[in-house]
Amino acid sequence: MLPKIAFIGTGGTIASLGTDQFDLLDYNASDVRINAASLIDRTGIQGKIAEIIPVNFRQIDSTAVTYDDWADLAQTCESLSNDPDLTGIVIGHGTASLEETAWVLSLVLAPTIPIILTGSMRPLTGISTDANANLAAAVRVASAPDVGPGAFVVVNDEIHSPRTVTKTHTLRLGAFQSPWMGPLGFVDGPDVRILRREERKYPVFPQSLLRVLPRVDITYSYVGADGSAAQAFAAAGAKGIISAGFGPGMATPTETLALATIVEAGVVVVQSSRTGSGLVVDSAHHRELGIIGGGDINPQRARILLALCLARGDSRKEIEQIFRSL
Repeated sequence: MLPKIAFIGTGGTIASLGTDQFDLLDYNASDVRINAASLIDRTGIQGKIAEIIPVNFRQIDSTAVTYDDWADLAQTCESLSNDPDLTGIVIGHGTASLEETAWVLSLVLAPTIPIILTGSMRPLTGISTDANANLAAAVRVASAPDVGPGAFVVVNDEIHSPRTVTKTHTLRLGAFQSPWMGPLGFVDGPDVRILRREERKYPVFPQSLLRVLPRVDITYSYVGADGSAAQAFAAAGAKGIISAGFGPGMATPTETLALATIVEAGVVVVQSSRTGSGLVVDSAHHRELGIIGGGDINPQRARILLALCLARGDSRKEIEQIFRSL
């Protein structure tokens, strides 16, 4: 008896149709995406690995994902997971913001089954498309009894944690990596191998917060940065700012002074790094200024985590503890 897997289609490259098989770059110009049922039919995966239940969500480019989309998707996952006959959930998603959606779901869901996000770097109609293989691998992982509950990203036959995975290239099939940490496991044909398991250290936030997230922005450090961007974000109503600083996790001296002024005005500032991986230095100077060390969470994930903390009403001290505990 085949396992029962729900497939939620949200659009993205994996559901996109180009003008011909060589249209690998500008396929979004046609703005044609197929729904979940059509995608399952075209890949021919139905009944081969699992009994797949298509769930049509909405067909969008992942650069257009909104907070409400996240809230609705989380609600859909939670509702589906109440089905005792369901083994797992697979979500087809655009690669542009896939890592952010995966991180959000890991923060607001405590699932009892695997929730797998996948996508493709080439459109469904493209030559040597990775859409079919990625979908098949995701369904295998969602069906595997040893995977266990939680949110995962499965792309290019690799299983990644939402906490560490990031898109590292604009075009290559192996774009999704977990820098320094590596994947949690691999998919080799029908075999799903979990090499390590990640201990969950982050909290579960109420899904309702996704509809009331405050403004949190990211500033990017570079030689000569003077803090104008941070000041502009604060003036625009930002309740929090993530500083994507130089390698060790620091901004320019002038930018740091601007951030300190913003902290005094009540804005929560978290220091991250533009390198995208590695532990930032939680310096004595930053602690004096009230700037919170972002640990090894990259800027886009730190932004989401900070927004959820602020929406929940966490104090600065509580937010600092959460980032320290990660």
